[in-house]
Amino acid sequence: MSLNKSGIRLGRVASPYGVKGWVKLVSFTQPRDNIFSYRHFFAIREGAQVELEMDAGKPHGKGLIAHFVGFDTPEAVRELTGLELSVSSETLPELDADDYYWHQLIGLQVFNCAGVNLGRVESLIETGANDVMVVTPDTDSIDDHQRLIPWLPERVVIKVDLAGSRIEVDWEPDYLI
Repeated sequence: MSLNKSGIRLGRVASPYGVKGWVKLVSFTQPRDNIFSYRHFFAIREGAQVELEMDAGKPHGKGLIAHFVGFDTPEAVRELTGLELSVSSETLPELDADDYYWHQLIGLQVFNCAGVNLGRVESLIETGANDVMVVTPDTDSIDDHQRLIPWLPERVVIKVDLAGSRIEVDWEPDYLI
């Protein structure tokens, strides 16, 4: 695997756990134990890529714990503490036609049905009821307002064009935070 600083972050090593080289994990996947579907990760430590192979992992209490090949003592896993675990986007499962990974939406230009440029997707927020796009202004947007636009396919989100790097929404420019 070559140096790849732009992988998809799936989790983070929180701290050592126990005396046999296990670590506590923070998972960014949904559901959180989906991180155990992957064995090979990379992390960036001091500007260099580190390859890690998870050979065991499980839910434990309210968290997750895992073991990586070659890290068999608390002292050895301390060097992993704080590292973000990433995978190449090619390792992610294929989605249905109208489903998207959040990382695919970040940076897309957002236009309303009238063709007004509202800005770019900066991030997404999980609210429970529905996800929300955080759209921030850029040099070509109509104004300098940040917008929170609900991810409601067919009602608010009309079309996603990954190839064209744009999202069309049914959202008026005066709908602000």
